[in-house]
Amino acid sequence: MNKGLEFKNGAKAGIPIALGYIPIAIAFGIMSKASGIPNMISILLSFVLYAGASQFVGVNMMALGATPWEIVMTIFILNFRHFLMSASLSQRIEEKASKKLMPLLAFGITDETFSVASLREERRIDPYFILGLNTVAFGSWNAGTWLGVFLGAALPQSLQGSMGIALYAMFIGLLLPSVKKSRPIFIVAAISMLIHSMLKWLPMFAGLSSGLSIIAATIGAAALGALFFPKGVEE
Repeated sequence: MNKGLEFKNGAKAGIPIALGYIPIAIAFGIMSKASGIPNMISILLSFVLYAGASQFVGVNMMALGATPWEIVMTIFILNFRHFLMSASLSQRIEEKASKKLMPLLAFGITDETFSVASLREERRIDPYFILGLNTVAFGSWNAGTWLGVFLGAALPQSLQGSMGIALYAMFIGLLLPSVKKSRPIFIVAAISMLIHSMLKWLPMFAGLSSGLSIIAATIGAAALGALFFPKGVEE
């Protein structure tokens, strides 16, 4: 397929993500404005950092007066999983992909775009499919941020409060079709949830940060998945 068609297919695959991102980004814009963060800072966080939950954490820490290094280190830990996701996805990108394109693809990887791309049936993924997927997700997140910063205050309070669950609902919606088709994916997802729940609720792990618990759950579930299902997800 040509580059344009692959980009278009990726953009289509990103529409469900965009529909989930917009209300969350609006919620971020609203919260950022309510915390006294300048509009330009809020917009740049979405444009340059583009880190979803970490943006909420960063804005909250700014409002609480945390030092720049505390904010940087916290966000680094929360986003460390992106190293794992990018490394995993790079193994499936077609070998002909331009090396100059790889940093751009890596920048656009999020939990949701990684899920859509990694659950594709084909063994090799065209880089322009991922570029289209990432572009739609990135554009919707930034558009939602603008709406939240400049128009969000006009929304009813009940609607503003309901936006917080949209991202989780969308992620579940992306995961369920693959879970229904593949027993290994279901088991690995369940193991990941179990490990994360244990790290969150058991007293002995009380001092573990959310970022480290996500990393531990990801690595633990992936390792057990590789151990129990060495042939992949086709079983």
